[in-house]
Amino acid sequence: MLAPLDHLPQHGAPQATALEGKFGRFSYEALEEMTGRLAHWIARQGFPAGSRIAAWLPKGLAAAVLPLAVARAGMVYVPANPLLKRAQIAHILADSGAAMLVSAPARFATLEPGDVPEGVVRRDEAEIEAILLDDAGAKLPSSEAGPDALVEILYTSGSTGRPKGVMLSHANLMIGARSVATYLGLTPQDRTLALLPLSFDYGQNQLFSTWWAGGCVVPLDYLLARDVVKACAAQRITTLAGVPPLWVHLVEADWPVEARAPLRRITNSGGALSRPLIARLRETFPGVDIFAMYGLTEAFRSTYLLPALLADQPDSIGRAIPDAEVLVVRPDGSLTEDGEPGELVHAGPLVAQGYWRDPERTAQRFRPAPPASACGGTAVWSGDTVVRDGEGLLRFVGRDDAMIKSAGNRISPSEIEEAALAVAGVAEASALGRPDTRLGQAIILFVRGDAALCETDRDALLDRLRGSLRHNLPSFMQPAEIRIVAEMPHNPNGKIDRVALAAMAGEGRP
Repeated sequence: MLAPLDHLPQHGAPQATALEGKFGRFSYEALEEMTGRLAHWIARQGFPAGSRIAAWLPKGLAAAVLPLAVARAGMVYVPANPLLKRAQIAHILADSGAAMLVSAPARFATLEPGDVPEGVVRRDEAEIEAILLDDAGAKLPSSEAGPDALVEILYTSGSTGRPKGVMLSHANLMIGARSVATYLGLTPQDRTLALLPLSFDYGQNQLFSTWWAGGCVVPLDYLLARDVVKACAAQRITTLAGVPPLWVHLVEADWPVEARAPLRRITNSGGALSRPLIARLRETFPGVDIFAMYGLTEAFRSTYLLPALLADQPDSIGRAIPDAEVLVVRPDGSLTEDGEPGELVHAGPLVAQGYWRDPERTAQRFRPAPPASACGGTAVWSGDTVVRDGEGLLRFVGRDDAMIKSAGNRISPSEIEEAALAVAGVAEASALGRPDTRLGQAIILFVRGDAALCETDRDALLDRLRGSLRHNLPSFMQPAEIRIVAEMPHNPNGKIDRVALAAMAGEGRP
């Protein structure tokens, strides 16, 4: 039987380093002991089994160990992105029915009366760290939780409506860790720089997949790209995970040889890598494997593209990861032919248990697997349109709720964005539809200029961009308006915030 989540500290050699950062260096043996101590303390708080323990923390010692300790104590972990504000925290606490919130005094001070529901216990991050470091503290032994027991609720970033709590089991998280460690080829010699929020499924897996392989995780809260470069050099980092906006800033930084030399792989999810960005990544990190990946919180990760295929198949999201079954289906549930667009449906053991206390939205997204599924059971119907080629590789076409409907045409924003990013001087691009009485939706394109490539004359960049789009895109894909912005808005997980852009478009703000 698959071991529960809190067994992860037992995957590494006892004296090997599991966790390192400004907070110190800890072996796998120490990680196991800290997990047991904190789990014992949590279990003695008097909460019923299955109670939700929320955390609103930066990437420190407490944030790294809490998911293991909460699991061992028989509770359910609810991590909240440290970039969230009081309104989002209030929603997560109320929706999850949290029994405890772990944070820092400065964060607690931002909350207003009513944000924290009555009865929720507040605990200071410093108190949690003191428990972790108390060598004399009593320890709870490893749990014997079943693989299907609920262990975490991960709240989505809330790009459309209020955040939804995705329910994850021990099996979901452990199989995800095993799968990623396997296809990335992680080893005990690997050192992962954890840049992404640990409340983000992709970010949290930086911990779990590295620990599955017996490697070391170095969490880092950073302000500037040069902070990442310095950490890579100082910590001999072999593995970096990021999202496209992060890579845009990292390739603009100066990477000395001592920062680049240890790197073996970089991984991308949360959005497609454009051809120009792939070229910049190869130039910045020569000889480093680049793994392009596609996933959704409801099933964690669905596909990955082998680095060797990236040069010839830059538009592909690859094939199913180990332990995932990925199908492309028609509206009636039958499988599509090669080259025929269809909905991506994910089945298998990585499928989450649904949305917390939301049966209506659960029924919309989590439905019986198509008849052709080998796994059967419940599948995630992603709402994403993809195409499978003759080699079995998938290409992302668009997300149903992001598709632009203009003059009777269904237009994928990614096609317009890809064309814009191919223009020298464009660092980021995002296209969306704006209500239009004649067209239904008119296309508006936001772009940010690349500081290293963009001419100082914005008009020249705009003319070059319009000319390239006219040459490379059909007339019905031409933007009605192009806006050059100094900065793109990003949501707490680092993705371009389309909701914020839509608000800017509606207000007429640049």
